[in-house]
Amino acid sequence: MNDFEYSRAGDVEGALRLAAGSEAQFIAGGTNLLDLMKCGVTQPQRLIDITQVTALARIHELENGGIRIGALARNSDTAEHPLIRGRYPLLSRALLSGASPQLRNMATAGGNLMQRTRCPYFFDVAFSECNKRRPGSGCAALKGFTRNHAILGASASCIAVNPSDMSVALVALDAVVQVRSAHGSRHMPLADFQRLPGDTPHLDTHLAPGEIIVAVDLPANRWQKNSVYLKVRDRASFAFALVSVAAALEVQDGVIHDARLVLGGVAHKPWPVADAASMLRGQRPSGDLFRQIADGALRAAVPHKDNAFKVELGKRAIVRALSLASSSEAA
Repeated sequence: MNDFEYSRAGDVEGALRLAAGSEAQFIAGGTNLLDLMKCGVTQPQRLIDITQVTALARIHELENGGIRIGALARNSDTAEHPLIRGRYPLLSRALLSGASPQLRNMATAGGNLMQRTRCPYFFDVAFSECNKRRPGSGCAALKGFTRNHAILGASASCIAVNPSDMSVALVALDAVVQVRSAHGSRHMPLADFQRLPGDTPHLDTHLAPGEIIVAVDLPANRWQKNSVYLKVRDRASFAFALVSVAAALEVQDGVIHDARLVLGGVAHKPWPVADAASMLRGQRPSGDLFRQIADGALRAAVPHKDNAFKVELGKRAIVRALSLASSSEAA
């Protein structure tokens, strides 16, 4: 591990001051950043410890009926919080499906949004070709083992996937990220926070230099009764998704009034199925309808030699998730 400076901040403003003018990174749980440092993937000049900024660990109700999750709220605390379990069970299920209990006890909401891909060619510096680590060097994955890689939204520069379960659920719930810098505050929908690779795969998010995530806001929820997070993986725990689906329906008198459908494990960011809501509105749930949506959702898929199975797997996962969400089993 390379030498670095370490500082501890007592508040957000102090953290921003400490980070000014250097290639600093903020650290809380460190469940991803420390691995990247030990592997030599990232070499920050300075780490700013923000774990003492206790105001960022709160989870509380907003005046508009929504919920604010502080950036330092632990994943385990968020998953088990009464407000989240009661009003946003989709998020609770997604969090509990991720990592292991030990990691969830350390990982934070802000860190989860900032975690980087688990592509083995990115994590292993022995592979010199990685546009995420060394822009312009190429993508070793394109010529390598592609079983866990993207089938949607990839580019000639990168076919890595985003590993977050939480992000998939948050996009389905129309979450908004609150960020702050020395110049003020701003917010953006989580659907726009993470980026597709294009020709700049080293940029994972639209977070600007000098900005820090302070919270994630959830609007008042309509999806308590009919929502599902379905994760298909190689083993029952501590495994990343091959394909995941966040499905949320608003059902009244057996008719779907609105819907959200977001895929994980298939792209560089959570992948909303844009046409799902319009196709589902005003319809009664049926297997034929769900299969039409699944076919459309994966129509643009571009699989590679080892992950063509993800196309059919994704379709079946979508049908299963929508079927569960539209039934009493989602409750």
